[in-house]
Amino acid sequence: MDVDLRRLRYFVAVAEQLHFGRAADALHIAQPALSRQIRALEDDLGVALFLRDRRGTTLTPAGRQLLHDAGPLLAAAQAAVRRCVQAAAPTQRFTIAFMPGITVTAAVKTLTAQHPHLDIRLLRTSWDNQTEVVLDGRADVSIVRLPVDPQGLRIQPLFTEPRVVVIARDHPLAGKDALSLTDLAGAHLLQDPAAVPEWQAETRAPHANAPTAVPVAHSVEEKLELVATGAGFCVLPQSTASFYTRPDVVVRPAPGLADNEVALVWSKAHETPLVHAFGAAAHQLQP
Repeated sequence: MDVDLRRLRYFVAVAEQLHFGRAADALHIAQPALSRQIRALEDDLGVALFLRDRRGTTLTPAGRQLLHDAGPLLAAAQAAVRRCVQAAAPTQRFTIAFMPGITVTAAVKTLTAQHPHLDIRLLRTSWDNQTEVVLDGRADVSIVRLPVDPQGLRIQPLFTEPRVVVIARDHPLAGKDALSLTDLAGAHLLQDPAAVPEWQAETRAPHANAPTAVPVAHSVEEKLELVATGAGFCVLPQSTASFYTRPDVVVRPAPGLADNEVALVWSKAHETPLVHAFGAAAHQLQP
């Protein structure tokens, strides 16, 4: 059985929104047309993917399984198209993705010396897309901050570095030389809680106060803007905090936080001599 990738993309849009109207708007197609495409996909697969009633739209067990599998499948299709186009280019291109605060200059210079005619590109990533870029072919390798979902990836550890807390300079805790997780339990964490599992455990403790609801920030710049206004705090690797200095925030060590682990990742479906050459060069990177 062949699966229509366009219908699969439509399915993912509906599954993420759980609303046919919003998904149709995001896809820029009419809702009846979207509904027909989803029904055609269900007919092709011979299963129901959604339950629809007056209370809304939900995924069936088959729908949940397809959503889990659809991401890697669509990413692989995008990667195949991108690599096909790159293969036709007159100069071979190699794209290196990296997270904020990580300096890749030394490894890039080594790879350039080994392959002087290689067209090397750099791509800055964020917590949300640091592995996505290698799975969908935008980058050949990505230097990431763990943890990441290992599905479809090769992972090469590189180095570790301390994590620190960043708070507003006029925050009541700013005068302390170091901050414990207990100090921060009543504050708002301005990033994905999955990135700071130690703080999640602390806020479940009986002494913790419920933090004020504030939108979670995703980029470092967004986090620091919110920190400076006193909306909460963020946890950053020490190199990132040192790179993004500003006078209205302070950086404090937090002994309760584990070190950040930095690794090189690439797609299992795209292992090339250049990927391994960069992997060897990347061992010289340090925080």
